[in-house]
Amino acid sequence: GMEVGVAVKDLFKHFKNNPVPSVDHLSVDFYKNQITAFLGHNGAGKSTTMSVMAGLLAADSGTVYVNGYDVHKDMDKIRKNFSLCPQHDILFDLLTVKQHMMFYGRLKGLTMAQTTKDSMAIIRDLNLINKINTPSRELSGCGMKRLLSIGIAYLGSPLVIVLDEPSTGVDAHTRRSIWALLQTYRNGQTTIISTHAMDEADYVSDRIAIIWKGQLICSGSPMFLKKTFSKGYRLTVELYGYYYYHII
Repeated sequence: GMEVGVAVKDLFKHFKNNPVPSVDHLSVDFYKNQITAFLGHNGAGKSTTMSVMAGLLAADSGTVYVNGYDVHKDMDKIRKNFSLCPQHDILFDLLTVKQHMMFYGRLKGLTMAQTTKDSMAIIRDLNLINKINTPSRELSGCGMKRLLSIGIAYLGSPLVIVLDEPSTGVDAHTRRSIWALLQTYRNGQTTIISTHAMDEADYVSDRIAIIWKGQLICSGSPMFLKKTFSKGYRLTVELYGYYYYHII
């Protein structure tokens, strides 16, 4: 059968000033060699769950196992094989594309040779080769910066890759590039991508886990979910001569 890469077990997290828990006894498995879309609207609990996975936040109760290791006890073992690409780019204005790769590769503990090899391969696949010596602040728009941030996550071929809203705020062309990259770099690892866009989840993932108010609502292949839940209506509203399409 399928091997579990990341197991979220009865995870509970409540922030003081919030009336409801951010993550409410969530249990969900993410499988190796699969891309799972973690789908939900903003505030559904996706980022909180990912922060616990990455050891950035302690849960109130429950835990997450990454490749069998408990995030509350074995984070040092987990970090060696784990990458998180946060929702907002963490880049240095003055470092070039290649310097970012080299810096983060060495931080991850890769040898100089391995870092160079990985960096060049990823920069090529990102089509950033002509920007290799460009400081990040001169990269046009957030599209290229986003691609660079995602590329950094793939350095050293980690066993678990977590991408928080990777395509939010970028243009359609960059979105496609990101999706293509996810497919290119599928190599037995557990990939988790959080998104609030159904088309993205449908296009890019083998499995979709839908979260709402910190709880798992359903999970399955895009095909299964469409077959089970796709009965809907299309409502066309005419306002002042403009057509607004909204799929319900």
